Amino acid sequence: MRLTEQGWLVGAEHVHSPNCDDRPDGEITLLVIHNISLPPGQFGGDAVQRLFTNTLDVGAHPYYQTIAGLKVSAHFFIRRDGQLIQFVSCAQRAWHAGASCWQGEDRCNDYSIGIELEGSDFVPFTDAQYAVLQRLTLTLRSRYALRGIAGHRDIAPGRKTDPGSYFDWLRYLTGLS
Repeated sequence: MRLTEQGWLVGAEHVHSPNCDDRPDGEITLLVIHNISLPPGQFGGDAVQRLFTNTLDVGAHPYYQTIAGLKVSAHFFIRRDGQLIQFVSCAQRAWHAGASCWQGEDRCNDYSIGIELEGSDFVPFTDAQYAVLQRLTLTLRSRYALRGIAGHRDIAPGRKTDPGSYFDWLRYLTGLS
């Protein structure tokens, strides 16, 4: 894997999200790991992609009414089969963290890259997802001065729980050494 000068990963599927903007000056120093499934607990389909591109049909499922009008994105989305989709250039700020703080520094979107795993807090992630996440992390580490990797729950405690207790941090981090 490699990143272009513009922050796009070569080999990933690129689906541009409008839910991003320019980063403030400063380094990218944090990776944030999330999980997402739409509707909750259901995998496959294009609902996550539609959410990140503001094209979700809110009438397609009752849950979608609760997120109508939400403007969110992530840099990357890793499906259960390992397919990797990039929505926002790493050079831009994706809207994935919300109200957040890491090691005393607020506004994590300003200095982080958000990676969404297709999943939930209640099921294990797949071998393919760990393999792609590890390769992606190593690629990002080679480009940016990353000082931390956190779960969404770590930067927004009490508000978020992902990537959840089924995310195997030891397995993931061991694959980075």
